[in-house]
Amino acid sequence: MTNNVYLINTLRFLLLVLAQVLVFNKLNFMGFINPMIYILFLYWYPIKQRRGVFILISFLLGFSIDAFSDTLAFHTTACITMAYLRPTIMRFVFGVNYEFQSFKLTNTTKAQQITFLAFLIIGHHSIFFLLEIFSLDHLLLLLKKIVFTSVGTLLLCVLITSLFSVEKE
Repeated sequence: MTNNVYLINTLRFLLLVLAQVLVFNKLNFMGFINPMIYILFLYWYPIKQRRGVFILISFLLGFSIDAFSDTLAFHTTACITMAYLRPTIMRFVFGVNYEFQSFKLTNTTKAQQITFLAFLIIGHHSIFFLLEIFSLDHLLLLLKKIVFTSVGTLLLCVLITSLFSVEKE
């Protein structure tokens, strides 16, 4: 069982990095919307795994994207920050249920899942674009990039999760 979890997470990691680097980094909707679907790894990662390992894997995820995208350490910083804040976001979205050992993301409502994913995406994009623009003189550009890229990423991520999720009968 444990080896299966490691295999699934390794495949997710590799496929999301490859999809981001080879496909989604090449997309530019309306000149500035570039969806970042690799955030799904932060969403799908098992909840009860050790936090230090998760933060290390998040570092490797961001570093991999940065290495192929030539974006300094913007993705790395955003990934590590969201990995660190993930338990807090989960506690906010799922409430006390998150603390129980039997908690699973698949046992929550669709609205809670989308809300959790939206918080991860908005937080990640806010950090990423703040580092990229690094000036509040361009506040409207910053907000435009955060909002529109977050919406585009959220739509694609919801589509991908609905395509690859197993429906309960």
